[in-house]
Amino acid sequence: MYMTKKNLNFEDSLAKLESIVDALEDNDVSLEESVKKFEEGIKLVKDCQKQLQEAELKVNKLMSDGEILDQEN
Repeated sequence: MYMTKKNLNFEDSLAKLESIVDALEDNDVSLEESVKKFEEGIKLVKDCQKQLQEAELKVNKLMSDGEILDQEN
């Protein structure tokens, strides 16, 4: 059921998360199925966070290599 980051890009992961949220908000889902979907959602969130961190590092590297980096931190 759960597909790893290798199978889903960021946008697809977000779409899957939205469908999980919709299913969890539906009162017709059993407790067991809700727990499975919640677990899948947590894994997808972690994958999304990792993808965002990787993209941020890449952007920061590109900006520093091109001397566009303006340190505000």
